[in-house]
Amino acid sequence: MKIDFVQALRDVQKEKDIPFEILEQIIEDALVSAYRKHFGSTGELHVEIDWDTSSASVYTRKEVVDVVENSHVQMSLEEARKLDEEISVGELLDIEVTPEDFGRIAAQTAKQVVVQRIREAERDIIFDEFNRRAGEIVTGVVSRLENRTIFVSLGKVDSALLPPTEQMPTDHYRVGERIKVFVVEVAKTTKAPHVLLSRSHPGLLRKLFELEVPEIAEGVVEIMSIAREAGHRSKVAVYSTQEAVDPVGACVGHRGTRVQAVVDELRGEKIDIVRYSDDPARYLASALSPARISEVRLDEEKKSATVIVPDTQQSLAIGKEGQNVRLAARLTGWRIDIRNESQMKEQDEIDHPEFYGEGDEEATEQVAVVVEEQNGEGAEVVATPTVEETVEVVETAESAETAEDAVTPAESTDEKAE
Repeated sequence: MKIDFVQALRDVQKEKDIPFEILEQIIEDALVSAYRKHFGSTGELHVEIDWDTSSASVYTRKEVVDVVENSHVQMSLEEARKLDEEISVGELLDIEVTPEDFGRIAAQTAKQVVVQRIREAERDIIFDEFNRRAGEIVTGVVSRLENRTIFVSLGKVDSALLPPTEQMPTDHYRVGERIKVFVVEVAKTTKAPHVLLSRSHPGLLRKLFELEVPEIAEGVVEIMSIAREAGHRSKVAVYSTQEAVDPVGACVGHRGTRVQAVVDELRGEKIDIVRYSDDPARYLASALSPARISEVRLDEEKKSATVIVPDTQQSLAIGKEGQNVRLAARLTGWRIDIRNESQMKEQDEIDHPEFYGEGDEEATEQVAVVVEEQNGEGAEVVATPTVEETVEVVETAESAETAEDAVTPAESTDEKAE
C-alpha cells in the first residue's frame, strides 16, 4: 500500500517542530483505526511503515495453540505451520492482512484522525515548552487590549494573559510594545495552553537581578528575600557566599548601572538593597534603611521586635503611609514596632521609676542594665552594620513572660507593621 501523504508529514515535522517518531505513531494508530472501522477486526493489530518506499502493511497477531477457542486472537498449530514451519505452540505469529484497496480507505478514514492527533501533539509540545519556563522571564509583544486585560504574544502562544491584578499601576501598554513578563503558571486546555503572566510578581524582580548581576547568576551572591509593592518600592535582601564579594555593591554596580537597569525595566520603581544577616537585630536594622536605628529589642518567641530610633528618624523609619516599615516586616518576617527615644524614655520611667530622678543623666543606661539582667544571659550588644550607632539587642532567653517585660507594647497602630 502506497501512502500519499508521507512527504506532507515531513513538511509538518519541520513546520510544527513535532518529532518524526510522534508523527509515525500517529499515522500507525490512524491506519489501525481505519482498518478496524472498515473490516471489523477485534484482534491485536499493528502497522509497519516503510518510510523510504512510502508503503505500509497491516498485521494481526495471533497466538499458536493446540485448540482454538477464539479465532480472532488464536490459530491452530497446523495453520501456523503453513506460514512458518518452525513455529511452536505458545508463540505469537504476525499475519499480514493488508487489503488491496486499503490505501484509498485509509486516506479517507485516517485523515481526520491524523489532523486531530497532530493538533494534540502540537499542543502538548507547546505546553511542555512553556511549562518548563514557568518561574522565568520571557519577552513578549502586546497583541491586544481588552479593557484592562492585556494579551501578549509569545510566539507559539499568541494570547498569553496579563490580568489587571498582575499589572503594575505605573505601567501603560501599547499594542506592538515589547515587554518583559514573569511566567506565573501554565495550564493545559483543549486549545492552546493557558499562560498566566505577571509584572507585579516578586519573581520578576528576582529574575531581572539575575540577568543584570553575574554574581547572582553564578551563585556567588544570593537573594535571600524580596518584599515588593509593585510600581512603588521594593526591598531586596542579599547575601554573599564569599567574603571578598560585597553583595550590595555587586547588585548596585559601578555608579549604580546594574540596579538602574532593573529600575528602568520596572518603570522607575524604587529599590532598596539591604545586607542579609543571620543576626535578626542587624537584619532588621538593615531592612529599615535609610533610617538610622538606635536600638533593637527582640522577642524571639513571638517573633516581634521593638525598634528604637532617634526622634528625628521616626517618620523616615515608618515611611510614607507606613510603607518602609511594612516592607521591612515582609522582608524579614518579623513583627516590627517603631518607637522613638522619647517614647521609650517615658515608658522606662513608668516601668522603672526607682532609677529616674530629676537631673539623673545616667537613668537610661541604668534601665538598660536592668532590662538586660531581667532577660538573662541572652542579652547582647551588637553594632548595626548600616549605621554608625550601636544597636543594643535584648533577646528573650527564658520565657514569654520575660519577653513581655523587655518589649513595650505599641501605643499607635500607625507605627506597627506585620
